[in-house]
Amino acid sequence: MIRTRAIERLALFGCLLAAFGEIHPFCDHWAQGSETARCKRLYGRHLVYRDGVKVGEEKDDRSGEPTMRASERGRRAVALHVATYTAIQTGAAAALTRAFGYRVPPSALLAGAAINGLTHAVIDRGALFLWLARKAGQAGYIDHCQAVRLDKDGAPQKEINGPGTAWIELDAALHRFIGVGAAAVTTWLATRSGGRR
Repeated sequence: MIRTRAIERLALFGCLLAAFGEIHPFCDHWAQGSETARCKRLYGRHLVYRDGVKVGEEKDDRSGEPTMRASERGRRAVALHVATYTAIQTGAAAALTRAFGYRVPPSALLAGAAINGLTHAVIDRGALFLWLARKAGQAGYIDHCQAVRLDKDGAPQKEINGPGTAWIELDAALHRFIGVGAAAVTTWLATRSGGRR
């Protein structure tokens, strides 16, 4: 009986870990739109358009277009990303476990979704992520491993947090590390009373 329970927990943990960890890159790079990715780290009281362009720096006439504070646009962008991310990841976890004959109780699945979603929002806004990276001695890595991209006019621009940077590597590693904890909590909650098969 004890061995069977341990096997059940290990199998469920592995399935949840796959959903929480392996679905993460899809949610970040396929399900997230480029406008959301560009705007989610906006901060400040200055006005921006929906696409994140600062009012006064637009190249075309954009009169009549709605504007908002940069921080508000950043919060909206990260909320949209996290809602999409959470829906896909949680749906995948439910579908995978169900496909293998196990019904995770909704309360356990919600706990894992909350852990992943809330931490994803905080990390993706950027401020806490940078603070944590500095505390962990990773600021030099972020500063050193940046990318150079060409802007619309062909001029090179330094980018600290796009593909090919230390930022994106550290970000993904942190999300996946948290996913291990979320999978463990979900497994514990689902199996403490036997779960529902």
